[in-house]
Amino acid sequence: MPDPDNAGTPAIPDETLKRALHAFKKRLKLTKLDQESKLGVNRPMTSGKKSDVMGIIPPNDFPRAVWAELARTKQLKDMGGGFYSLP
Repeated sequence: MPDPDNAGTPAIPDETLKRALHAFKKRLKLTKLDQESKLGVNRPMTSGKKSDVMGIIPPNDFPRAVWAELARTKQLKDMGGGFYSLP
């Protein structure tokens, strides 16, 4: 019996979802590191303050359907406005 939640949409391969999640985590990590390196105002080194990045727009290497599927399966949290975060 077909899944009513996926009616009319082709299944996304697990390998694609896995690669997309890996790319998301890498982008989130780099975004946090980038923000932390800019926290020191007049100092060449950061003040040690942690980043307050809550979510990011996922890499455009994958279609929106991939991100929606990861959110549906609770591997990502949809924050609205195209932003996603880790649950």
